[in-house]
Amino acid sequence: MEFIKQFLNEATQLIQQLNHHQIEKAVSHLAETRANEGRLFVLGVGGSAANASHAVNDFRKIVGIEAYAPTDNVSELTARTNDDGWPTIFSKWLQVSRLKAKDLLFILSVGGGNLEKNVSPNLVEALQYAKQVGSKIIGIVGRDGGYTAQVADSCIIIPTVNPTNTTPHTEAFQAVIWHLLVSHPKLKMAETKWESVR
Repeated sequence: MEFIKQFLNEATQLIQQLNHHQIEKAVSHLAETRANEGRLFVLGVGGSAANASHAVNDFRKIVGIEAYAPTDNVSELTARTNDDGWPTIFSKWLQVSRLKAKDLLFILSVGGGNLEKNVSPNLVEALQYAKQVGSKIIGIVGRDGGYTAQVADSCIIIPTVNPTNTTPHTEAFQAVIWHLLVSHPKLKMAETKWESVR
């Protein structure tokens, strides 16, 4: 029982420390992308890849933004990993997708990418490519935000309240934040099912 209480208390502390300004900036970038008929590319690895897939569904269905997660195509992902190496799987995918300045890159990651520590170099290369073509970047990341926090136009950092629970809190709150985003009145276009059933 003690661990349950601790974990949930950490979640409460985390919510109280979230940066509302960065969340509002992300809303603005998403609204601008939709208004300009840009596309949304959501990138993540591990648990964040699963979150990326779910987020793409919500942004397409609820917000009306053309959205994609490269990790949804496991055949291309594994072919690129096998043939070209792990670091370029996202940047080369984005090149084929003809990423443009009006598009938006959305990073979901615990660490945000770090080349020195060789953690998520694929995210770093994707971020570098997005900067090269002039795309805006938003992210939901943990720890200090890594490379994502350094280059993003809006970066929502999930605060570290207990270093031993960084990953579960970050990946859980990625879902909380993107659900906040798709529910925001500036973005939400379609009613969600259970809210529409009276």
